[in-house]
Amino acid sequence: MIQQWHEPATFQEWLKRTFSFLNIGLVFFAALFIFSEFRFNWCEKLLGRYLAATNPHRPETGSIWKTGRHTLAANRFLNDIIQKKQEATQKVEQAQTFVELSSGILPGEWVTLQKEQFKSLYRSLPQSISSRLISPARLIWILSGKDLNRIFCEGAVQGLNIYFLDSQNRVIHQLTISSEDIVQIETGVQPISKNIEEIEEFSNSIFSARHFFEAVFMLPEDIIPDLILNPELLLDEKGQIQKVGIWNEAQSGFINLGFEFEANGRKRVVVVKGREWAVWQLGLILRGDTR
Repeated sequence: MIQQWHEPATFQEWLKRTFSFLNIGLVFFAALFIFSEFRFNWCEKLLGRYLAATNPHRPETGSIWKTGRHTLAANRFLNDIIQKKQEATQKVEQAQTFVELSSGILPGEWVTLQKEQFKSLYRSLPQSISSRLISPARLIWILSGKDLNRIFCEGAVQGLNIYFLDSQNRVIHQLTISSEDIVQIETGVQPISKNIEEIEEFSNSIFSARHFFEAVFMLPEDIIPDLILNPELLLDEKGQIQKVGIWNEAQSGFINLGFEFEANGRKRVVVVKGREWAVWQLGLILRGDTR
């Protein structure tokens, strides 16, 4: 049997080579390296620091980057929703008029309206206007009955919707307020500095003030209050009524009436609303009167 020159000649020689200081040192340092890694995770930390330091210089590609971008975008979107919800709720809580209530809710947004706040908003309106939103008897039954659980406001493109819900989230009553109604409710229709003949919508149905009111007084007494729903606008105007015009179309069950006032040589037209059926009956009398 041929023996290589580098092979140990005896067993003792083999032991000396195997357990030499060099081999023992290598095993010791390898064990120390493995133990320190398990104990302190310094390799992962070192690699993480390296990746963090070089992160800005690497291209943002791959599924991990896409997932991160989607997560960041989702968090921003949720934060925007929460912030808008909080802002809308705060505006609604601070709203003292229907105009402020409508401006604080964007289309598609939902907020809760407290019962006492709705009562305050309703009581702040003149009687002739508040009854147009909802009849007092129905409102008393809804707010004081046992069915109402909460009130929701939904922002609409033009105005807002108010829902009265029971404990089963069923709609007891729905109240729709257009932006035009809100402006008229809070501020009234501003007088128009024109002759009534210059307003095209009134041009085909213009009557003298005497003729108009004589026809009004021919109506039954219970119809007259529905003919002019916001008389305070007329009572606040200075001057004398010269002519009255009837709008050529109805809007949501109401028809506009234009009253031309003359004061100090100037003419202004004040527009008020009347219920369609009451104005229709008045129109029959006006057009049937041959005087």
